[in-house]
Amino acid sequence: MEQFGFRMQINAGQAEEYRRRHDEIWPELVALLKDAGISDYSIFLHEETLSLFAVLRRTSDHKMDMLPLEPVMQRWWEYMADIMASNEKNEPLVEPLERVFHLA
Repeated sequence: MEQFGFRMQINAGQAEEYRRRHDEIWPELVALLKDAGISDYSIFLHEETLSLFAVLRRTSDHKMDMLPLEPVMQRWWEYMADIMASNEKNEPLVEPLERVFHLA
């Protein structure tokens, strides 16, 4: 398993809506993420900047690169595009983060 961290951005006034939508995450999306080799996935919000910091674990043979092709993922991104920074395909703008410290 490897750990992967990244940053995203939500739009002003959308923190509660972002929380609500994730509280009601679709079971088929959860299954898709797990099938792609993803586990222990957390997203943290920095309220002042509205930055989202995500950390997940993924298997060495993960299929994260295939997620954009999945209809469930595409529907989720379309559902989220109105409340966060996204590209023309509704994919959230993701900025990978470099790990600078780890305590095991």
